[in-house]
Amino acid sequence: MGCMIVRSGETAIVERFGKFYDVKDAGLHFINPITMRTAATMDMRLQQLRVVCESKTEDNVFVRITVSIHYRIVKDAVGKAYYEMSNPVDQIRAYVFDVVRAEVPKKTLDEIFVVKEELAGAIKVALEKTMSNYGFQIMATPVTDIDPDPAVKIALNERTRQLNLKFAAQEKAEADKIVAIFHAEGKAETTRIQAAAEADAKHAQGQGLSRQRQAIVEGLAQSVKDFQEGVTDVNSKDVMDLIMITQYFDMMHSIGCSPTKGTNTIFIPHSPSSVGDVASQLRQGFMEAKAASEGHDTES
Repeated sequence: MGCMIVRSGETAIVERFGKFYDVKDAGLHFINPITMRTAATMDMRLQQLRVVCESKTEDNVFVRITVSIHYRIVKDAVGKAYYEMSNPVDQIRAYVFDVVRAEVPKKTLDEIFVVKEELAGAIKVALEKTMSNYGFQIMATPVTDIDPDPAVKIALNERTRQLNLKFAAQEKAEADKIVAIFHAEGKAETTRIQAAAEADAKHAQGQGLSRQRQAIVEGLAQSVKDFQEGVTDVNSKDVMDLIMITQYFDMMHSIGCSPTKGTNTIFIPHSPSSVGDVASQLRQGFMEAKAASEGHDTES
């Protein structure tokens, strides 16, 4: 009798006269070395197979799909897994290639990143359907990486950068638009307030000027009246001429005695007698205006 030791996590396949005889679990076993032998030792632990497949998407982009296959041998089907499948790794890899190259061309590159769970599910269904008949259990088939061609990644990054720049430019333009609108509204409001203030100022100035002129007229009338009462041999024309000459000399005195520095005054050759001409022109204007007014009243 001979002894055989099987390590934990493994299973030994024993043949008798070249024919499958039994499966031995971990531990010490006694066999007849003349008629029996250990044909193989199967690893019963969960195993991982990394498969990289290149395919073309619907939008004609070549992409590398990395799939991680997690599988194990079913304990009750160790003999079937050993005798009915010579190279399970290549078989699994072939099925993964078949599914990936059938599913990826149906999707665009952007869709591949979104539906990778669907792709993983399709791979698992295809593997389970076949590998379960040979004693293999497929635990999971996650898609761990989607890697487009380097030139495509550069182009995608540039597109994203340009989209971000476009979005930033649009946001800046919108902000500038809002600022311009508020600025225009503020300027319009300022103009309106200034216009209203100027209108009020002009109105007040007009009232002041009207009152000033009224006071001047009343003062002149009172001066003529007072002068005629004191001096009986003069008429109103002489009084007006005297008042205007007096105002003329008062004006000349004010200019000459002005304390303001830097005042430049240019005197045009004239004589005080020209004041009488001004008075004549004023009287003529008043008379013409009065005559026109009386003629208008007569026509009416």
